[in-house]
Amino acid sequence: MLKENDIRLEGAGANEGQSRAPDAARGTQAHATARPHSAWSLLATASATCALIALDTNIVAVSLPSIARSFHAGFADVEWVVSAYMVSFASCLLPMGGLADRYGRRKMLLLGLLAFALSSLGCGLAPSIGFLNIWRAAKGVGAAMLLTAALAAIAHAFPGPRERARAWAVWGMTMGIATTVAPLVGGLITQWVGWRWVFLLNLPVCGVLVLSALRSVPDSRNPQAGPVDFAGSLSFGMGLASGIWALIGTQNVGWASPLTSLRFAACALLITLFIAIEKRRRHAVVDLSLFSQARFVAAVLGMFGYAACAQVMMTFLPLYLQNAFEWTPIRAGVGMLPFALSMIVGPYVGARIGRHVTASTSTLSIGLVLVGAGNLLTATLAQLNDYGWTALGMIVTGLGAGVLNGDTQKAIMACVPSHRTGMASGISTTTRFTAIVTSVGVLGAVLASRTQSAIDTAMSCGASGRTCVDARFMSDLLAGDIGHALSRLAPDVQRAMASIAPAGFATGFAAALSVAGCLALVVALVIWLLAGRRRTTERQNVVQS
Repeated sequence: MLKENDIRLEGAGANEGQSRAPDAARGTQAHATARPHSAWSLLATASATCALIALDTNIVAVSLPSIARSFHAGFADVEWVVSAYMVSFASCLLPMGGLADRYGRRKMLLLGLLAFALSSLGCGLAPSIGFLNIWRAAKGVGAAMLLTAALAAIAHAFPGPRERARAWAVWGMTMGIATTVAPLVGGLITQWVGWRWVFLLNLPVCGVLVLSALRSVPDSRNPQAGPVDFAGSLSFGMGLASGIWALIGTQNVGWASPLTSLRFAACALLITLFIAIEKRRRHAVVDLSLFSQARFVAAVLGMFGYAACAQVMMTFLPLYLQNAFEWTPIRAGVGMLPFALSMIVGPYVGARIGRHVTASTSTLSIGLVLVGAGNLLTATLAQLNDYGWTALGMIVTGLGAGVLNGDTQKAIMACVPSHRTGMASGISTTTRFTAIVTSVGVLGAVLASRTQSAIDTAMSCGASGRTCVDARFMSDLLAGDIGHALSRLAPDVQRAMASIAPAGFATGFAAALSVAGCLALVVALVIWLLAGRRRTTERQNVVQS
């Protein structure tokens, strides 16, 4: 779910206070300055590498129902197809940036391509959903290696502010195109040749990129790179995984289960350990003192709200279009276009808003209000079983997402001095992926609960305190395998459930969207209040001085 203007790790986010200027002063960028055409070849290779990650991340969402039908997998298993990848991706971003600085960005890029290709092969040949999710986690590690190395290589090859701005514009355009076409490409591949080729087609692409990287990417590193904070990264990753495990597991064991409590407790303990480690380490992956600034907290909240309430729709919208409307993967990919295309228009809307507001946090609040309004509008219209009206809500959400996509990163970077940009970028993107994977767990739980309630009500089971269908039926339905879910019911019940189940899913989807919409509005309000607090503090400081 990578989007345009995603992280720009200019080396190791883990190494606070280390400017990239010393690296440049030592002449390690000689390849780029001596041969300008080589720098642009590097840009093409690095941008294509990042576009591959964006395509792969967003293509998979369209193929989830087909994966579920192939393995007869439940909804929790399908959620892990997304979550296993996102958890490992978010956990590895910061340490991989440090490794790229220490051992060389070209080496890390090549190693990342190899890891990405091998894990794609494992995903494409996976004999079960369990093996698929293991390989998806491995793929997240490879994607983190690729992204950090590619972005650091771009920043290194274009040291001047003007040429770097042009380079990021080209990179951003490439990412925007990849994100826009991903749902349609995913639908075409899934429907025409099968979901396994969503992963297997990465192999020849990775081969081409390896050859291109060998020819166009010179090696560079930061000779002053500090030690990588593996302890902090490991505790954060395990804590995040425990929390997601708890959220997704509630669909099988319930919220009151001791297992759920144990997993949440493990999450809290590991995150507490992570904070303790970061406070004591000199070269921490996260400088916690940044969070004492109201402006920085507001910017990070903006990124969290954007990812949790808007970007997560790239996962849930394809499920909704295929389950509620019973569309094919190709048609679902086309149905995603209003959301994707409005995201392209959104940054221009954000630029116009920026001309009339002075603070970047105000733009974030406006963008989140648009996302909240769009989600609530879509939630209201989703149960009408009319795609035209649903698309209207998707457009509003997409516009808000586009506004935030252009401004969340800038807002975070504006809060820190230049020598901390690597760390700030790492915090930004780690926040993004953490928000997405957490939102998948929370909204998935809401979707499951409300869909169950809607079906029980329609079948007149709710009043008696029992459920009309078992947990396995619900799991198959939510995953998109409605045929397998219906096959285990009596013939007369099948006929009734064939229409009730899609309507119930639409109700559950509307409830999940309502939660996302309300969260976006709450975050918008908090950001607005934090911005007001900052302005008050600044006025007091002026008066005192």
